[in-house]
Amino acid sequence: MTVEGDGTWIGVDVGKTHHWVCAVDERGQKLLSLKVLNDEAQILEMITAVSGLAQSRVWAIDILGTPSALLLALLAQAGESVRYASGRLVAAMSTAYAGEGKTDAKDAYVIAETARIRTDLAVVDTDTDVVRTLGVLTGHRADLVADRVRMINRLRDLLTSVFPALEREFDFASCKGALVLLTGYATPEAIRRMGEARLSRWLRQRRVRGYADVAARAVAAAQSQHTVLVGQDVTASIVAELASTVLSQHERLKALDEQIQDTFAQHPQAAVIESMPGFGPVLGASLLVAAGDLAAFPTAGHLAAAAGLVPVPNDSGRRVGNLHKPRRYSRPLRHALYLSAQTSMMRAGPNRDYYLKKRDQGRTHSQAVIALARRRIDVLWALLRDDRAWTAAPPARAHAA
Repeated sequence: MTVEGDGTWIGVDVGKTHHWVCAVDERGQKLLSLKVLNDEAQILEMITAVSGLAQSRVWAIDILGTPSALLLALLAQAGESVRYASGRLVAAMSTAYAGEGKTDAKDAYVIAETARIRTDLAVVDTDTDVVRTLGVLTGHRADLVADRVRMINRLRDLLTSVFPALEREFDFASCKGALVLLTGYATPEAIRRMGEARLSRWLRQRRVRGYADVAARAVAAAQSQHTVLVGQDVTASIVAELASTVLSQHERLKALDEQIQDTFAQHPQAAVIESMPGFGPVLGASLLVAAGDLAAFPTAGHLAAAAGLVPVPNDSGRRVGNLHKPRRYSRPLRHALYLSAQTSMMRAGPNRDYYLKKRDQGRTHSQAVIALARRRIDVLWALLRDDRAWTAAPPARAHAA
């Protein structure tokens, strides 16, 4: 494929400690290939050197995240245009180039060639710090949620070994009162000694919602077990420690969600995104982080393709018209759009009506949600294009093509 016009395409194989940079001209000839430490002085020196190669420059990187943060900040400061070439795309492109199986130098060259040949690479929004901040916050939130799930599972396992009746009684992932209970009382004997009235007062003093119900259910569970199991006291102390940790994580998540909400509100597209049913601040932030600059997608179809919601042909010989799920797409983007669609169809309205329509046509739950997610992309892209909030009723006059 021939690419016309003068210019330089620079591919950067991003690394934690260093980057490999390769620049090619309009014919795909290497202009430079060098290793650069992930250090401000060296990166600035490299940007200056590349700036002297041509007036027209397009940069491309393969990683968006922590390792590329300093590089992207310095490129933004220099006013450079940056594209994103995903790791899967680079891996697919690399098979067309001879040479060693995989090296940083080859990867940088392939990234540069990908930027030169492919004109549909997403633009990295280097001017916006909000998305990068949201990436840090949502990443930390995902870690906290994973830690919380792991600790709750460990708590349930330990409680089952000494007090299975109480473990069955509560959903510790959603019942904060049950966790408060475990911080003080995690054995049948201790709960029976307290009694329902005293336990109810103890929970009320700790601001447990529905304290009387929690106390009644706990006492009923304690009345069903009078056998003392081996290691009960030691296990109960560990359960109390885990319960306290989970409660602390819950408070940290609440504070983090407020921080994400405040940061998300600073993005110019936040109001439009959050107006759509199914998108709250956290899921909206996840969408921005996964998609990058939503304005960089020229059509709704491009956004749907990036999320893997557009089937691709699987034709061979005389077999035509066969479609299958794409193998290369952004899984975080697909996940955010899928979750928003699933949330939106839980309430009455056009989203639920469309979901039920697909179910009536014989689609499975997942297929119906995916179909809804694809339809919602058209709506979201149109709203962002027109910079207007979502309403249940369609606009009085369609946007002129």
